[in-house]
Amino acid sequence: MPFEPQRHHLSESEFTILRDLIHDRTGLYFENGKRELLADKLSGRMYERQFRAFIDYYYLLRFGPGAEEEWKHVLDALSVQETYFWREMDQVRALVEIIAVRHFANTCVNPLRIWSAACATGEEPLTIAMALDQAGWFERGPIEIIASDGSQSALTRAQKGIYRERSFRALPQALRDRYFKQTDEGWQVDRALARRIKWHAVNLMDRAQISAHRPVHVIFCRNVFIYFSDDAISRTLGEFHQGLTAPGHLFVGVSESLLRFQHAFELQEMGGAFVYVKPSKGQEI
Repeated sequence: MPFEPQRHHLSESEFTILRDLIHDRTGLYFENGKRELLADKLSGRMYERQFRAFIDYYYLLRFGPGAEEEWKHVLDALSVQETYFWREMDQVRALVEIIAVRHFANTCVNPLRIWSAACATGEEPLTIAMALDQAGWFERGPIEIIASDGSQSALTRAQKGIYRERSFRALPQALRDRYFKQTDEGWQVDRALARRIKWHAVNLMDRAQISAHRPVHVIFCRNVFIYFSDDAISRTLGEFHQGLTAPGHLFVGVSESLLRFQHAFELQEMGGAFVYVKPSKGQEI
């Protein structure tokens, strides 16, 4: 009998075990009121794999051959790729005007390593690169920008470097003219700027993948923790703290507060932005 697309019902019991499995693997947490949302996000994969029940999909992800490859599709389906250039710029200015100055005042050899830990389609790391370039930092000292995301499809779009109008709603026109050119597909980012960034697939719940990028001086992980459980946030904060140099700096989204969590960071105001700091021992930053 041929497979016919249909609306799949996600029962409460299926939702619970599937939700918990996804949480353990990705950190993403779907509360009880979001059962239909999870069903909608995974319905495409159900059709692709020709499953008639979510329990079958659960067993594939939990035990089946090809599970590792299928998890890539799950991360693509669940990822939130809403972002744009020049977003929450007070934090980026703190990097450019304060952190970079302090770093290169103390060393002219060691690269300043910056990690955009949930870069989606690339607007955040490209914003960082543009701001650093505008300030002349690439000519004044070695800088490495790492960009990662759990979604391979998002990374593919980021590496292609073509953007639609929605991504430019906050970017000054002069910078759009400087770093992008219009093509039939959209706006292509300047290749020289794009080459400043190294792209990687990283699941923030995978310790080995995080460890591969240590040490770094600055981490941007913005508007990610709003989708994580408290346990996943605590685990990620521990990994970030271990991977940061001292001094080290963590930027989260302006709507994300870590005050209710136990962690070893110090919250500081820096150039109009708030940053979680891993200080050098006995040193104020």
